[in-house]
Amino acid sequence: MADYDLFSRCYDQFTEDVDYAFRVKRLLELFEKYDKKPTLLLDLACGTGNFSFPLAKAGIDVIGVDCSEGMLAAAITKLPEGATNPLFLNQYAEELELYGTVDGAISMLDSLNHITDYENFKKAIQRVSLFLEKDRLFIFDLNTPYKHKAVLGDNTFVREDETAFCVWQNEYAGDNRVDIYLDFFVENENGSYERLMENFSEVAYTDEQIIKALDDANLELVAALDDMTDLKPSKTTERITYIVRKK
Repeated sequence: MADYDLFSRCYDQFTEDVDYAFRVKRLLELFEKYDKKPTLLLDLACGTGNFSFPLAKAGIDVIGVDCSEGMLAAAITKLPEGATNPLFLNQYAEELELYGTVDGAISMLDSLNHITDYENFKKAIQRVSLFLEKDRLFIFDLNTPYKHKAVLGDNTFVREDETAFCVWQNEYAGDNRVDIYLDFFVENENGSYERLMENFSEVAYTDEQIIKALDDANLELVAALDDMTDLKPSKTTERITYIVRKK
């Protein structure tokens, strides 16, 4: 996996269109529907804390884990002075090591797609299961093979705001893998612009691979939904939300 340290400098700027408030509300509804609200929750691949903070505000103790020091540094700047919730840890998902168990876990916005080695993908699922209490939920989402082939594919996207410009180029590499090349131009305090480049890849795993990973981790699939809706996934679903329970 990439470390995303350069991407962290403008990650929040280019995800402003993500409705985090809605997604957090929906997550809490899913926990209540299929189990109950967690008291201690793992936010795996937490990035800059855009799920961790509102969940903490909802009265949950949150452990945010991410492999990127840059992402976590950005998250820590959002912590009120003296606050200890969320607690942020710098770890790779497949090497997850907590101090004890949690009674809920999430990994959102296709974070697990960034684990491009299937064995490491399975290890990440197993590590979450290891620290998840029996009968409790792990909710995560994944981009689908359809999205990688038909939407991301070999396409280029441009994003910009008043202080930054980003060119997002994709190359479809086969086997549901997309190689992503980010080219940023970020304004410095003196008005000059700095060019930053970061590359990473995503793999969309098949239904069979996902079910195999869950079975090996002693997790059972409770529901698979079309992103944050109550609909079943279709052939053109771009992101699937998985609700799984520790056996």
